[in-house]
Amino acid sequence: MRWLLAAGALECALAVALGAFGAHALAGRLDPRGLELWETAARYLMYAGLGALAAAAAGRSTAPAGGIALVLAGGLLFAGTVAALALGGPRVLGAVTPVGGVALIAGFLWIAIAAAFGARPDG
Repeated sequence: MRWLLAAGALECALAVALGAFGAHALAGRLDPRGLELWETAARYLMYAGLGALAAAAAGRSTAPAGGIALVLAGGLLFAGTVAALALGGPRVLGAVTPVGGVALIAGFLWIAIAAAFGARPDG
């Protein structure tokens, strides 16, 4: 679980860096829609990082590593494609973005199901 905690923390750090970059370096370069997309990318990356951190920290012995990894990967895919679209990337990325969103949802559901029905250390 330690690597998942580290990955969640790194994803949160990246989200903060992307948010700051958008607020300062991109503010005069992107139109309002581009800035909105950038902010959405940073926010969802933070959600994924925090969710992974919480799940890994709370369930060191019972949290599903696969579910946490899926949240992290989904966050990167979703945020990465949305950020690329904000910067003028090819519109085909808009077709890839939902894959990241579905991965985020599936990862969080996996964690929820494991928490609700999995074995707990206290019996």
